Amino acid sequence: MTEREPPLQRPRTLPTAPYLEAIVSYGFRGSVRFHVPGHKGGPGADPGLRSAIGERALALDICQDIEGIDIGPKPTPYEQAEELAAVAYDAGTTWFLTNGATQGNHALILALAKPGDHVLVQRNSHASIVDGLVLSGGMASFVAPEYDDELGMAHGVTPEALARALDRSPDISAAFIVSPTYYGMAADVEGCARVAHERDVALIVDCAWGSHFGFHPDLPDSPLHLGADAELASTHKIVGSLTQSAMLHVGNRTHPPLIDPGEIARCIRLVRSTSPSSLLLASLDSARRQLSAHGEALLDRTIAASMRAREAIGAIPGIAMVGSELVGRPGIAGWDPLRIVIDVRGTGCTGYELAAELRARYDIYIELATHATIVLVLGLGQPVEPLERFAHDFAETVRILARPGEGRALATPPAPAAHQTVVPIRDAFFGRAEAVPVDEAVGRISCESIAGYPPGVPSLLPGERVTEEVVSYLRALTGAGARLHGAADPTFTTVRVLADRSAGANGARAEAQLPAR
Repeated sequence: MTEREPPLQRPRTLPTAPYLEAIVSYGFRGSVRFHVPGHKGGPGADPGLRSAIGERALALDICQDIEGIDIGPKPTPYEQAEELAAVAYDAGTTWFLTNGATQGNHALILALAKPGDHVLVQRNSHASIVDGLVLSGGMASFVAPEYDDELGMAHGVTPEALARALDRSPDISAAFIVSPTYYGMAADVEGCARVAHERDVALIVDCAWGSHFGFHPDLPDSPLHLGADAELASTHKIVGSLTQSAMLHVGNRTHPPLIDPGEIARCIRLVRSTSPSSLLLASLDSARRQLSAHGEALLDRTIAASMRAREAIGAIPGIAMVGSELVGRPGIAGWDPLRIVIDVRGTGCTGYELAAELRARYDIYIELATHATIVLVLGLGQPVEPLERFAHDFAETVRILARPGEGRALATPPAPAAHQTVVPIRDAFFGRAEAVPVDEAVGRISCESIAGYPPGVPSLLPGERVTEEVVSYLRALTGAGARLHGAADPTFTTVRVLADRSAGANGARAEAQLPAR
């Protein structure tokens, strides 16, 4: 690590969690419930569920529109909770999301890519961006991230690539990029924001994996602080709220965004359940409180443990670590030490093989395996002892499975000419389709968005031509045990394509783009 910087000067927030405290007050004071949910705070629930999650959790499972929680005198505890989150992230407006960052992506696309609107999207963005375009009917062009053929991983979009893509289509109103990546590499968000704003284009950053950015001097700064107009944070991934909860932050408090928060709010309501989980909302409120009050101290400990673990893992024969040494390469302006990326090619094994053995031998579950790597994700308050044991358990796994020779990355070939968006995404998704054997689909127009999961970024989009390269790549993924998200046939024996073979034959607009991981 570099020499320690001064403590972060963040806006002050109260060490309170108003929404959590309000539902605790209601849940445990003995109120009579003649409202949903039907388990009535626990007594009506199945005994097995009561035993599994406990009476206290059921008591706090409260419906919307309870006086003193989310209705009543302003600001309500719910409104106070979102405002405290906005202050913590220095955002103009923050929304709590109970359908993950997916809900935020859907709302952003609905607001910014209405029918006839044109947006720019990083080609390896999460599948929810593509799904949002199906819902909205907006038009999209794509910009390629930098790509590492050696490791088979995509990095960030460079400001130069963003400028070229925006200059090709001057009608673009918003650009969507990803930072950090699944592998913890942060893009030059500040440079991208400058490029976008020079062209009056809003910059939206999918920071799903960086909800802790900006809360420790050894981490990259948050996208909002670097000039982005909106930032999506999957709070559950690192910061510790419950699975399926996230936040959307729009606008810096000193720099108004180039997007209308009122329009975003309208679209969030469109994709929000009228019965949001109080448990998810309370977990966001409490995670914000912990991050604001104790985040830097918790991150201190976790980062130190990560560095010790990286050193021990890197000493294993055949293993190399991926991290800070990549900073400065195109598309990489910073990295996240809470992501431990292990290059396993020197063992002669794939990451899939080593991950399977770790599960079978030690009951260890990792975040991601690829042909070339395995990835561990650490949390804000990572338990240190299991991390310290991992190096020993992994060394034994490598010793058992290692074989002569060097493994290879399963790289997605950078073949932009082979990937063309020849039919609008929405038209292809809802077009008359037929399921054909995969080999017969080559050259036809896909009706599906298919992504290996994790990380959930599409390798094939609706409206793109199916190519031999993508077929080979998706077959290799399924053969290695990966799950295909969005595929009508998860075995990838067939694929749905437009029944009209002439679709897209004329007037096609080829977008230079990089097949995504």
